[in-house]
Amino acid sequence: MNTIRLPCIVDIERTGESFHAHALPAGVQIRPGDRVLIEGAPDHVDFGDKMEIACTATIIRAGALRRAWTEFTAILELTELFEVGFQPKEARP
Repeated sequence: MNTIRLPCIVDIERTGESFHAHALPAGVQIRPGDRVLIEGAPDHVDFGDKMEIACTATIIRAGALRRAWTEFTAILELTELFEVGFQPKEARP
């Protein structure tokens, strides 16, 4: 199993405008099937807070089979987005 440990910036915001947490590992590309473990990020952020925290990321690289499977299933999951139907109000039961 190929693993990489590197510094990472975690951007967290919990406000009325945005609710997100982004992990930005430095200088490496995350590929399909890879797993990223973040060490040192807070597990709770109060409402109204924004923060950027320096942490450590461990990237566990996916093998060829997992990468191919992830890409294949991602295509199938993407097609679910297209299965949306719109009906006029009168046609609803």
